[in-house]
Amino acid sequence: MAQEILSTDPYLARFNAAKAALPGAAQSWLSELREQAAARFRDLGFPTQRRESWKYTPLKALKDISFKPAGETGQTASLDRVPSLLNETGLNETGLNEAGSPLRATLVGGSFRADLSALDGLPAGATVEPLSALLEREPAALEPWLGQIATDGDQPLLALNTALFDDGLVIRLGKNVVLDSPLELTFLGPLSEEPTQLHPRLLILLDQGAQATLLEHHFGYGETPVFHNGVSEIALGENARLTHLKLQSSPSGTFHFATTHVRQERDSRYESFALNHGAALSRLETRVRLVGTGADCHLNGAYLLRDRQHGDITTVIDHQVPHCTSKEVIKGALDDRARGVFQGLIRVAPDAQKTDGRMLNKTLLLSEKAEIDTKPELEIFADDVQCAHGATTGEIDHDAIFYLRSRGLPEARARSLMVESFLTETVEELSDESLRPLVLERIRDWLGTRQAPVAQREGEPSA
Repeated sequence: MAQEILSTDPYLARFNAAKAALPGAAQSWLSELREQAAARFRDLGFPTQRRESWKYTPLKALKDISFKPAGETGQTASLDRVPSLLNETGLNETGLNEAGSPLRATLVGGSFRADLSALDGLPAGATVEPLSALLEREPAALEPWLGQIATDGDQPLLALNTALFDDGLVIRLGKNVVLDSPLELTFLGPLSEEPTQLHPRLLILLDQGAQATLLEHHFGYGETPVFHNGVSEIALGENARLTHLKLQSSPSGTFHFATTHVRQERDSRYESFALNHGAALSRLETRVRLVGTGADCHLNGAYLLRDRQHGDITTVIDHQVPHCTSKEVIKGALDDRARGVFQGLIRVAPDAQKTDGRMLNKTLLLSEKAEIDTKPELEIFADDVQCAHGATTGEIDHDAIFYLRSRGLPEARARSLMVESFLTETVEELSDESLRPLVLERIRDWLGTRQAPVAQREGEPSA
């Protein structure tokens, strides 16, 4: 089968032209890191379907689009406010900071916007800052972390981000610091009519005993092509707790790629839920290393795709030490000609005895032309473990639809109820019950069954 090859030349040329002006260019350690990443990207090239981990996700749709850096495209609209997930669902009734408003950090077109953020209520010992600003003021604080958590050398998009990132966020919580209210991270696409490339970087550092809930929302306006290539590095200290909810609802012109690397120390807990229902082409890749005894990881989520959308969820959970647990439940619904991909790997090292790892993927096909490629895997090199994995794919239950219709429900409503019921199982995996309505409202939006709000939502840009 012929492979579509994307040229690395425009991106490497951009790096060579901009590297002297990128944040932290004066720091030899960061300049060396960027040069190594650019060389790695040059050697690997853009992934093709010959690469096993990209077998089901071709990038040929990007081939003929010339994406400009965000700083070189003109802004066609102004923006004075953005919608809040917290305000939409009433979650703010239990999720307020001391000032009485949700905590929020906002990036527009990859750049931090202080005027659209609300961080005054952060407790002592907690900081949320633009990556570019921290690299200028306190670069030594980032050297042990930036580029060190994401250690896999076989990820070309990770290497490209490392070479080209120019902003992002750094979230730091000191020892035993607890965020009593959720922190909303809003990533809004560029307000431009020119194809744009974004390479934001997110660094999250939780010290021993720290706890936080992050709501990460990606969205945008318009259908202009956007190549979003984001990377998140997360380090959890001993007994740290992080709940990470990610909603990817980018416009249909977006190509959304997000790589997340997590490192967990002793007795830490990482709970992630990803709802992937935006963009023309998306890939959410999460890699977790359990390096401390007693670490616990939960990677859950759902994908909702229609038309010709292509959505890829790829995960790797690496059990490196004994007595760690992981659980993964990913479910999805595909309509029209949509294509979903799930690739999950649980790897157990030779010394990781007493591991408990479980993985489940279920997909509901709502159309005869929808397609799912699912590949759950186990690599076990220890002999005293409990590991299981499974995957199922099926159509909607026509007998159940007939029963609901016989009770007076229209067929469309009956189908929506069946899909919502199917997806509710994975939503209930969220241990924080206050977050479940937020996800369910998004599912109902997709199904077209959500009731319209009384007041018009904020957030439309003004020319």
